[in-house]
Amino acid sequence: MTYKRIDISKEAEALVDKIREQHGPLMFHQSGGCCDGSSPMCYAKGDFRTGASDVWMGNIHECDFFMSKDQFEYWKHTHLTLDVTDGRGASFSLDIPYGKRFIIRSRLLSKEELADLEPVKSGEEQ
Repeated sequence: MTYKRIDISKEAEALVDKIREQHGPLMFHQSGGCCDGSSPMCYAKGDFRTGASDVWMGNIHECDFFMSKDQFEYWKHTHLTLDVTDGRGASFSLDIPYGKRFIIRSRLLSKEELADLEPVKSGEEQ
């Protein structure tokens, strides 16, 4: 069995569905940089260019999820779950008008999961 590095909560799926109705296919990127720090950002697919400095973490609810390589180095032993909370996000993330913002919940990967993880890919490969 191959384990995923990232999952999505039912609440986040519902928000993704609402955003997708207006914007079409979506993608996520988590940078770990300034502005929104390490908040997951939701974009219309293709509106954020990924490249060699990004890692593809997986696909959740028909959305590719990317993370900057630097951030991934800190989180590579962690399972992530995309979730939502009340409040307004910032910057260019498409969740802003909905009174919710995407967040990441995390836990350490188990030894079993670490032994058989879905591989990451370069952001250039996607």
